[in-house]
Amino acid sequence: MSDWTWQHTERVHLIWLALAFAIGLVALEVRSRGAMTSFLSQLMQRRLAAQASFARTLARIGFSLACLVFGVLALMQPTARGETATVTTSDANADVLFVLDVSRSMLAVDASPTRLARAKAEIDNLVKQLEGDNVGLVVFAGRAVEMCALTMDYAYFSSVLATVDTTSAGRGGTKIGQAIKAGVQSFPANDGAKLIVLITDGDDQDQYTQDAAKAARDAGVKIVAIGIGSEAGSTIDLKDPQTGAVSKLMHDGKPVISKLDAAALRKIALTTEGAYIPAGTSAVDLGAIMQSHVKPLIAEAKASALRPATAERFVWPLLASLVCLLVALWIGAGRSVPERDARGPR
Repeated sequence: MSDWTWQHTERVHLIWLALAFAIGLVALEVRSRGAMTSFLSQLMQRRLAAQASFARTLARIGFSLACLVFGVLALMQPTARGETATVTTSDANADVLFVLDVSRSMLAVDASPTRLARAKAEIDNLVKQLEGDNVGLVVFAGRAVEMCALTMDYAYFSSVLATVDTTSAGRGGTKIGQAIKAGVQSFPANDGAKLIVLITDGDDQDQYTQDAAKAARDAGVKIVAIGIGSEAGSTIDLKDPQTGAVSKLMHDGKPVISKLDAAALRKIALTTEGAYIPAGTSAVDLGAIMQSHVKPLIAEAKASALRPATAERFVWPLLASLVCLLVALWIGAGRSVPERDARGPR
């Protein structure tokens, strides 16, 4: 027991109550024997009373006292010093939330067929490579909308993803900070592994994006930022839903050029100790992304979600208390039998 520590040392004072109880039992036993001696001889006491010997009685009281003392030690909650048992604070599965930019800049055609269509395909393929982790989807433009809460139903997730378009967020613009904030709020309140996969061109109009990234970091959320598009920029094609005619997005009589802001996305990723992946306009090696970025971050987040728990040792004094109780009961059951008159029955 020298290597044990006690979580509730204040409960040691309960031992005084146990001692008082034992002393009271001894006093009552002495008093009862004294009273019997005053009226009866030793021979008559043995004939009339089935009483255990004084030594046997003291042994029974001693084991009863030991039972109480060990019980108090168990209540003090001993733990093994320097020994830990690794336990998880949550389920072993990670929570992976995809945060997808659906602003009109994602209609740029530098990533074929469009940035948005390409991003949706990348998400669908990335989900297929996850192994039993929870996945969710938040889309954003001028505001953020949760499209799919965290789930392990990948088929349902894919069906929701297929419906996403530039009208899903319901407001124009691009506010990455709000999207990150909404993503952090979508995670359950536990210490499990949390990862945001942010897919956007980085064309941001939110001045509080870095504050949101810091809040994500403080909440234990890492961000993998995947930059879609060309840093040189591309025009944005708009398709008329009625006629199917395609036109360029214009501003002040000039085509709007949307550029990938790699520096902003890299800064977001580094703030959360995540990773930035410049997908650009070329084909993405999904296997490489999973092995070199996503999976290591999930594994690291899971490892950080493990906490050491001291090894409990209360079971040993509790077991000792039970043994002492059984011995005390056994001693109490072994009483002397009254002596018969040596002359036999008359």
